[in-house]
Amino acid sequence: MSWGTGQHLPPGLPRASLRKSASMYTEIQRERPDGGNILTHPDYIDGNPDLIKPKKLLNPVKASKSHQELHRELLMNHKRGLGVDSKPELQRVLEHRRRDLLIKQKKEEEEAKKLQSPFEKELLKRHQRLDQLEKEQEKQEDHAPEFIKVKENLRRTSTVTGGEKAA
Repeated sequence: MSWGTGQHLPPGLPRASLRKSASMYTEIQRERPDGGNILTHPDYIDGNPDLIKPKKLLNPVKASKSHQELHRELLMNHKRGLGVDSKPELQRVLEHRRRDLLIKQKKEEEEAKKLQSPFEKELLKRHQRLDQLEKEQEKQEDHAPEFIKVKENLRRTSTVTGGEKAA
């Protein structure tokens, strides 16, 4: 690795040492004194008894009770072989009960359908047909022009008033 013209040499390194070295980084590390290090060592490590040694600050998240309990639960689950995705026992039991309840309701509905008499089935079919016809009539009335709706309303009022006069 040779330095050409226009390139700057690192301070304190002779040009010859750069040509001989296999790695520029290792050579720079050998040449630099300890004071050139980015991280400086704190004064309290020297053991001066007059200095007050700083205490490590507590992380407020890790210090909270809820975080400690959650961490404890995760450790216990890990020891038991449960994954993180597994659910607590209470949640599993509740879901199982809900599932059983839904299955029971479906079975009851199926049994109720089986136990219906032919007369009840026919009534249900007629009721569904009437509902369907009512919906179709509402759709047709919504699409009808305004003057037809007004005309039908006038007919109804004239027949009602005519019926009251005759009575």
